[in-house]
Amino acid sequence: MEVRSTSKYVRISPKKARDVAREIQGLPVSSALDILNFTPKKAARLIGKTLKTAIADADNNFGLDTGTLVIKEAVIGAAPTLSRYKPRAKGAAGPIIRRSSHISVTLVGAPPEKKSRKAAAEAAPAETPSAGEDKS
Repeated sequence: MEVRSTSKYVRISPKKARDVAREIQGLPVSSALDILNFTPKKAARLIGKTLKTAIADADNNFGLDTGTLVIKEAVIGAAPTLSRYKPRAKGAAGPIIRRSSHISVTLVGAPPEKKSRKAAAEAAPAETPSAGEDKS
């Protein structure tokens, strides 16, 4: 089961956010939250919010165990950029490009453990007496 959460139009450069997203890919959710809490970057806070949303969705909407969740991918895409201009010398104008991002986090839950036939046979109670035998 995969759970995806997305934050759109976040005001941070995708290049800056990708550095943080690469650090948490493939990690269990608890380890990723620890890393994000102690990373002193704006992107860590924003990705952490998206990750917490995905965890809450997995727990409440899909009934997955949060202890078994792993980050499958954390993708940072480019969102529309804002173009602004700053006055420069001799009447010129210099462009200012304000980039924004779309943050997407995909979690995958470990599949429920299936008991093999051998494990099920071992877990079964000892043989019950047949109908013809005496129980005493």
